[in-house]
Amino acid sequence: MSSDKGDERTVFHKIVSGELPCKKVYEDDLMLAFHDIEPVAPNHLLLIPKNFDGLASLSDATERHEKVLGHMMVKAAQIAKENNYGDFRLVVNSGRKAMQTVFYLHMHLLSGRVFNWPPG
Repeated sequence: MSSDKGDERTVFHKIVSGELPCKKVYEDDLMLAFHDIEPVAPNHLLLIPKNFDGLASLSDATERHEKVLGHMMVKAAQIAKENNYGDFRLVVNSGRKAMQTVFYLHMHLLSGRVFNWPPG
């Protein structure tokens, strides 16, 4: 498991570099979206920035990350619409107590079932 600092190469580093395969749904210069290998909903995608840039978790974000984070949010909505996902949930776990297990910022795009509130 990677440390909270993101000082180790994670599975997402390896996916971005092409060392590991993924089932891509969307890719551009800033981000990559692909199917989660352990889905918790009928539709479960992961969205990651292609440039790690110190973003082990959302807690590490600064003004320099605004462009990529905003881009990922907009693309999440577009991906959901283009794939006819209907209503969806976008989740970012930030830190161990929030159940983050891979310390490379990522968003979970979930749809295809009813979600409870509050989560967890």
